Amino acid sequence: MQERGLFAAVYRAVCKIPYGKVASYGQIARAIGAPRCARQVGWALHGNPDPEHIPCYRVVNRAGRVSPAFAFGGENVQIRLLEEEGVRFDERGLVLPEFFVDTAALEIHETKP
Repeated sequence: MQERGLFAAVYRAVCKIPYGKVASYGQIARAIGAPRCARQVGWALHGNPDPEHIPCYRVVNRAGRVSPAFAFGGENVQIRLLEEEGVRFDERGLVLPEFFVDTAALEIHETKP
């Protein structure tokens, strides 16, 4: 998958994360058929061309850790956005497991012409 196609697939998958749920970079990578590309998922999200419509704040690492403060314009912004959707965190600041979406719900099925 070329980088442009991979990034577009990442954005489509992220748009499928339901309100009040999160996905990991690895879940997104698996959902788009590129299971070894979690780092590239991060690169795609860092260059999010439409943050108003592509909810990249719903993507966390596999342990449930949010991105560093600079990623969303200030300290704890990602946490605040997720909490506003009802996502809860444990005492270490990690998203609770029950808020992770099922990867199957994110799958992108490419159609060939």
